[in-house]
Amino acid sequence: MKKSHPLRRVVLAGAATVSGIVLLLALKPASDPAAASADSAAQQQASAAPQGSGGVQAAGGTEAQTLTGDVVKTDYGNVQVRITVAGGKITSAAALQSPTGGRSTTVSTDAVPKLNKAAVTVGSADIDAVSGATYTSGGYKKSLQSALDKAGAAGAADGGSAEASGTGGTGGTTGGGSGSGDASGSGAGAAQAKTVTGKAVTTDYGPVQVRVTVTGGKITKAEAVQQPKGGRSDQISADAVPKLNAAAVAAGNADIDAVSGATYTSGGYKESLQSALDQAGG
Repeated sequence: MKKSHPLRRVVLAGAATVSGIVLLLALKPASDPAAASADSAAQQQASAAPQGSGGVQAAGGTEAQTLTGDVVKTDYGNVQVRITVAGGKITSAAALQSPTGGRSTTVSTDAVPKLNKAAVTVGSADIDAVSGATYTSGGYKKSLQSALDKAGAAGAADGGSAEASGTGGTGGTTGGGSGSGDASGSGAGAAQAKTVTGKAVTTDYGPVQVRVTVTGGKITKAEAVQQPKGGRSDQISADAVPKLNAAAVAAGNADIDAVSGATYTSGGYKESLQSALDQAGG
């Protein structure tokens, strides 16, 4: 075919036109202002999208402490309690160790959940023993008290309040034969609260030891750290101790009436209470 042939010129022109269109289509997305603007807006929206905030503690939230009590040996096995304390209150309680094997497994399965619930509800170790689980209950209460003692010690070291009036974990250190106390700040401008533990008083049915919190010269809380236990003593203590605690707060001193049917427990309570008040006054 000759170079000057008309058909050849038509084919060449058509090929050039197609090439030009393809080139324009290929270049348009990169140079299209509308497309560039849309891409920019999308990037800005993506960068402005809020990020997740799961697990962030709210401002002013109360820091929780998790504390593990001492291992307490009982005739049927060890008992050990772990608690979480927040805002001066027990928010959860669990038994890390409890008697197991044979009948003990059945007893623990029934008693431990009740003891856990009681610890949270009462907010102290002054909880009732579970019927049929005297040894487990006693070990639980001792381990719980040791955990609360640690909570009080940690609060004092951090400069915080070791105990809220009327509720929550308690400070101080328990111990046979001698009382101990610790002062704890209760906030700027407020009366300072002082938690003290009286001496352990030996009675014919077991030791009695009282811990009180004194604020502004008044007893704002009282509890028995130790009390007679075992057999009939469990029932007597369960009935008498709450009454003695309430009487101590109401009277504001150790001049309280003995509970009927609990003469020895009442006498030991009053003596330990007085020794605690002596420390608070000093």
